[in-house]
Amino acid sequence: MGLLDGKTALVTGASKGIGKAIATAYAQQGANVAFTYLSSVERGQALETELAQFGTKIKGFRSNAAEFAAAEQLVADVVAEFGSLDVIVNNAGITKDNLLMRMTEEMWDDVINVNLKSCFNTVKAATRTMMKQRAGSIINITSVVGIKGNAGQANYAASKAGIIGFTKSVALELGSRGIRSNAVAPGFIETEMTDALDEKTVQGWRDAIPLKRGGAPEDVANACVFLASDMSTYMTGQTLVVDGGMLT
Repeated sequence: MGLLDGKTALVTGASKGIGKAIATAYAQQGANVAFTYLSSVERGQALETELAQFGTKIKGFRSNAAEFAAAEQLVADVVAEFGSLDVIVNNAGITKDNLLMRMTEEMWDDVINVNLKSCFNTVKAATRTMMKQRAGSIINITSVVGIKGNAGQANYAASKAGIIGFTKSVALELGSRGIRSNAVAPGFIETEMTDALDEKTVQGWRDAIPLKRGGAPEDVANACVFLASDMSTYMTGQTLVVDGGMLT
């Protein structure tokens, strides 16, 4: 018996990295999983086949969560296909790093739209369904950078800090309807993106973390399983930091 048996979850940006780990963990724990991808079409299609082995209903959707109308259509399609929507994980995100003096308006707008506006889009679209159910768990992926800031990432940090404020506001608005809203803030997580970095630089980051290692996508996925499950039914409005003690 899985922790998420019978639940339907939607995970955005799930073709690789943290999103893929979350979708996989959810399927392993018995959830029916809808997930999105955008540019990584082959990876998205491969993930649909991969997750089918766990015996639950799986369907990938090519969708841009940064577009309001696309998010509305996505949620409508998921509810029509699965019959319910119990968990949303807003994971889709990008970086376009630069020092503020060199950052263009386009770099700012793109990151805010994909990282922050997408959370508004999907939650807004799903609110009516979850209110009718009088239950739901909304999980927004933020970052330790949204808590402490980071030079060269003003756009990213602002988007992730905005997610925390949005998460708390949703928790206050929808709690009386049995809908929970929490955020997960990963620290340094080792993914395909970090594999391309200089090993000496990466090791320096590891050494600065109290647990002396980078996190794995599965570490974040495990926190998301907890927040989606009935083990966390009295938690809302919280930011769960998964960073090996980086912010300590």
